[in-house]
Amino acid sequence: MKKKILAALLAGVMALSLTACGSSSAASTEAKAATTETAGGDATHIYVLTAPEDHGWTGSVATFAKEKVEEVNGEGKYSAEVITCENASYQITQIEDIIAKGDKDIAVVIQPIDDTVQSAIQELVDAGIPYVAFDRIINGVEASAVSNVKGDNEGIGAGSAAYFVSLGLKPGDQVYVYEGDTSSVTTLRDQGFTEYLLGNIEFDGNKIADDAKWTQEQVDSAITYSGAMNWSRSDTKSAFETLMGDSANTSIKWFYAEDDELAMGILEALKGGGIDDSAKSAFLANKPVITGCGGLDELYGVLRGESYNEITGELGGIMSVTYSPSMIQTAIQDMVDSLDGKEVTQDHVIECQNVTSENVAEFKGFN
Repeated sequence: MKKKILAALLAGVMALSLTACGSSSAASTEAKAATTETAGGDATHIYVLTAPEDHGWTGSVATFAKEKVEEVNGEGKYSAEVITCENASYQITQIEDIIAKGDKDIAVVIQPIDDTVQSAIQELVDAGIPYVAFDRIINGVEASAVSNVKGDNEGIGAGSAAYFVSLGLKPGDQVYVYEGDTSSVTTLRDQGFTEYLLGNIEFDGNKIADDAKWTQEQVDSAITYSGAMNWSRSDTKSAFETLMGDSANTSIKWFYAEDDELAMGILEALKGGGIDDSAKSAFLANKPVITGCGGLDELYGVLRGESYNEITGELGGIMSVTYSPSMIQTAIQDMVDSLDGKEVTQDHVIECQNVTSENVAEFKGFN
């Protein structure tokens, strides 16, 4: 009898040992099963597919997604898990695997890596699996989503233009735009900037004053675009150093960077030794104004006066428009609300705000 009890105990220890040494996918499966049991055997399981949790804006999306998934699992009504996908091919494979399992009570929240994921999302639709899209909205399938959650990219441009106008930008003044890439995100951020100046759209409920409006001719002649900086701080730093190598450009006062990383590239160039001292002095004497967007805590630190004080003290202004990776939590909540039978806005655009040294304490940045 004692031998049988000992054998049973040993078997239990071995089982626990094997569980502890299992793969991450096995651990995820066990966690899903445990949470589903808590929530009820037929509870809907929500798969949240994001980019890798490595660094920057996209990496922070996964971090915020995990926070929200923990909350969903804690409430016990539904179960959820985050799957990070290093590239589009892997994301497509994950979607196909989810569909192939044949589970009935499932839903998907997805941050598409790129537009090539469209066919896999269509497979979700064909299989009757509800999904919410986040950030990168693919035109070909957006009408079939429960909700398309995105920041206001056009509003980012409008917010930057409104900030410039508030600090004295006049029609026809030279403006330099550091663009992110060649996607629709950049197109919308470009468009919002010019549409506000033309008086066609509002920011924060207000349009540009009639006497400050630009003509299309002024927009076409006075705004210069960098081309794709690939959302890269180092690329922007090098490009800005090259720009300042021509003394004629030191008189440009207004710099609209379409991401906080790009704005930080400008600041790093001004702090570093890659620009001739005389060019730097001429540039700063003009009290230039820089805007970014996104919510990078490093730039928020600049606004809080924690760094780059020797540079910002000579600027005419610096600010960042919100476009927080925490919006993924809204996307997950939209799916939860839909599963609860609540009405969900399909075109869910999250308004942006201008963050300056005066109000930065009200905002949480990402690393």
